[in-house]
Order: sequence, then C-alpha cells, then structure tokens
Amino acid sequence: MTTTPAGKPTASAPAPSGSAPSGSAPSGSAPSGSAPSGSGAYSSPLPTPRPHLGHALASEWTKLTSVRSTLWTLGSLVALVVGVGMLAVVETASRDYESLPYPAPALFGLMVGQLAVIVLGVLTISSEYGTGLIRTTLTAAPDRLRVLTAKYLVFGSVAFATTTCSVGFVGLWAAILHSGPAAGPHGLAEWAGALAGCAYVTLLGLLALAVGALVRHSAGAIAVMLGLVTMPPVLGSILMAWPVTSGVGSVVLRYNAPVGLFQLFGVQDGGVSGSTMPSDLAQITLLVLVTAGAVAASYAVVRRRDV
Repeated sequence: MTTTPAGKPTASAPAPSGSAPSGSAPSGSAPSGSAPSGSGAYSSPLPTPRPHLGHALASEWTKLTSVRSTLWTLGSLVALVVGVGMLAVVETASRDYESLPYPAPALFGLMVGQLAVIVLGVLTISSEYGTGLIRTTLTAAPDRLRVLTAKYLVFGSVAFATTTCSVGFVGLWAAILHSGPAAGPHGLAEWAGALAGCAYVTLLGLLALAVGALVRHSAGAIAVMLGLVTMPPVLGSILMAWPVTSGVGSVVLRYNAPVGLFQLFGVQDGGVSGSTMPSDLAQITLLVLVTAGAVAASYAVVRRRDV
C-alpha cells in the first residue's frame, strides 16, 4: 500500500505471476561461480601423458633403491667378492696365473655372493606380496605384464652392473700385482669368460625373481632357489654311488650352477675329475632355457591370478 500526495492510501499493484522478488536471482539460473549447466567432468590443468614402460621402470627403480634390503644384499655381495678376492690375490704368486685368469680370485667370494643376488631377486617381488603393496602397485599400474617386465629389467640391470664391477675390480687388482713375466700371457678371452660368469649369476637372480612371482612367499621361494643351486652337486655325488644311477649322477655333477661358474671363470675341471666337461656355451644355454621357462610361467600366472 502506497500514499498519494493527498495523503490517501492506495493499494499497490500486485507483482506479475511467476516473477521473482526484488534482488533475487531469476528462477532456473545457476548460482554465481558454479560450473555452467551441461559442462563435463573435472579436467586437471597438469599434463597427463599416457602410461608407458618408462613410468614403470622409474617406479621399480625407486622401490628397489629406497629399501634397506637392496643395500644389505648388494653390499654383502660387494664385500664378499671384493674382500675375499683381494685376500686371495695377495696370497697368490705371479706363477699361479700361468694357468689361471686374472678374474679367477673373484670366484671365491662370488660362490657365496651369488646367494645375495638370489635373495634380492626373490625379495624384489615377494616383499610386495607379503606387505600387500602389490595391490597399490597394480591399482596405480593396472597393466600387470608391464609391471613385471619393469621388475625384470631394473633388477637384472642392477644385479649385472654390481656383479661386473666387483669382479672387474678384483681382476684388475690381480693384473696390477701379478703382471710380471712369471704370470705368462693373458688375453681378452679370460675377461669375456668372467663377463659371462657375471651374466650367469644375473640369470640366477632373474630365475629367483620368477620363482618369487610364482610362489609369492619369500621364505618358500628362497628355499626353492637354495635347493636348485646347492642340491645338484650333493645329489649327483649320491647318485654316483650306485652303478645303476651313475650315468644320471654324472650328468647332474657336470650341469649345475657351481660347476658352470667354475668353467666360465676359467677353472676348466670345475671340481669334477675324470669326466668330459660340457662347453661354456652349453652351461649358460641350459640356465638360459630354465630361466626363460620360469619367466614365461611367471607372466602367465601373474596375468591370470588375483593378488
């Protein structure tokens, strides 16, 4: 109601039907600052590249280098190979290297140090299953085969580089201390054999990683690998005691990890006397085939099995 100049009250006109009160937003209009009607989902302003193998490699490298087990296992490998190898070099004379290659002293520590590579290979994947971190890993990277491939590549590279540097240091130490005429001539073939021995140890580590992926239990996988490495010489010796099984025992004694390492490092008999030893290529080919079979099985199982 309004007042006229004469002072008589008059009725005000009603507001049109459907009109909003003064100062309010029109019906159906969006509140100030809200997204316009029909807009899509939230889009991050940061670049989001498509995931690829490089991302998985970076993730596995971070995981491998940020845990204490890597430091302890690889540190024990270096300590055994370098420490025991240098002691062996000091205790030998130049004439001892007429029949031995310069990297041979590293074999003393590597025979025990290879167990550190095997343990690290198992822990690279079994520790994630034990702690449940594998669920987080596969949630962030759903492509399981890519994750497993990254584990093989990162672990294999680290194990091979650490083993090669340790063996090479001992070999150079022996060459410096015993490079006189009494040591005889030495060529690149012995260094190639030592490099093949380092690859042999790396293959054992990759086999351990594959067994860890199949077993998913650290203690169980380590026990399996220790049996594969240490039992064949013992089993072969037992089988050689009976004439019926002596043929099988001879094969087991000639084809196993310790004898293969002896051969690749230039100790030709490998501790098996009176037997025709297989070639270096045969020794490493056998391990390649066994490791390839285990790796293929790990891909098939990880792809189909729930975590």
